[in-house]
Amino acid sequence: MATVSVASLRALRPADAPVYLTGAAAVTSVVSIAACQTLMALAVLALIFTHAKFRLPPLWLPLSLFVLGTLISLADSGHIRSGLPQVKKFYVYLMLFLVVSALRNVRQVRGVASGWALAATLSAVWSLFQFARKYEDAQRAHQNFYASYVGRRITGFMSHWMTFSGEMMMTLLVIAAIVFFSMDRRWTGALIGAGALGSVALAASFTRSMWLGTAGGAVYLIWFWRRWLVLALPAVVGLLLLANPFEVRDRVMSAFRPHGEVDSNEHRVVTRLVGWEMIKAHPWLGVGPEQVGPQFNQYIPDNVGLPLPIGYYGHLHNIYVHYAAERGVPTMLVLMWMLGRALFDFLRALRRLPIAAEERWVLHAAVAVTIAVLIGGFYELNLGDSEVLSMFLAVAGCGYVAAEKGDEKCKA
Repeated sequence: MATVSVASLRALRPADAPVYLTGAAAVTSVVSIAACQTLMALAVLALIFTHAKFRLPPLWLPLSLFVLGTLISLADSGHIRSGLPQVKKFYVYLMLFLVVSALRNVRQVRGVASGWALAATLSAVWSLFQFARKYEDAQRAHQNFYASYVGRRITGFMSHWMTFSGEMMMTLLVIAAIVFFSMDRRWTGALIGAGALGSVALAASFTRSMWLGTAGGAVYLIWFWRRWLVLALPAVVGLLLLANPFEVRDRVMSAFRPHGEVDSNEHRVVTRLVGWEMIKAHPWLGVGPEQVGPQFNQYIPDNVGLPLPIGYYGHLHNIYVHYAAERGVPTMLVLMWMLGRALFDFLRALRRLPIAAEERWVLHAAVAVTIAVLIGGFYELNLGDSEVLSMFLAVAGCGYVAAEKGDEKCKA
């Protein structure tokens, strides 16, 4: 045992520090944003001290224009001090640069994915304990569980159920991509178990937007894995609704028959209407970073009655409407260019690779996660959440690592 330990220690070279620190930063996005950002700083220092090459991802141009658009909007808003938190959030985008600079092969990407699976499993276990406690609390108080739960749902290791469910969504799609497409079958059983547990936790989160995003990403993966199984998906959904675990049927049907203001349907309608008023008034530069909440009441249209439906009005719960209203339509379109460019690059790399290439699962995962984020973004400001954004950028960075390795194979 001592011999193995010494050999393992000798295998740890200083030059590998950026790999381990970047991988740890990516994984801890599922556990703690403070730990994630601290590890990112250490990874930057490791890249500098090891004289590693700091590389620009192909998304650098739209990302740079998004940053520029944000800064111009901030300068125009007249509320520079209030908008500084969005400038500080630029630090999160460093994750994309770290991943493409530090990770060098699919084996290392697989290590990061395994870390996500483990961290998400632990978070899912904790969330199910939270669910059990909340259910027992409702029973003891003789409350309707649905009404008491929707406003105080499970969060796992995160501070909010949206963050938790967004990370579960991405982790589940990464796990599915490995199980479906990886030629390396080691730990497949453990990954399937982690995926099952994560699926239960995601169902228990009652987060409809992330259910839709997960469904969209899953349909993509299944289509390229076993296309005929897509036809069976409606039956699977039907059986799930009949079984009704965690009262998910009520939550699904609430999209069409909401339980009054317990569900957010009316609230989301109001945020979209107000967002549209902001866009009409400030189409080019928006109202300014961090100004949607403070200026919300100024843009309530006449056809919206008061008092407003119960809900959070600090942002617009839609990446398309929110970024256009806050920073202007051009900046929102630049963000869409960045996401669309990522999809294009990953799909192009997939078309060039042989069917047995190990890089394929990484690229499929990156495509599925991007699709899921785009769908979920219709109903939540998912990319405004630092934890979700960090993990998404890490997945995208892994996609570019795989794309580069795939290109090298094709040229060899």
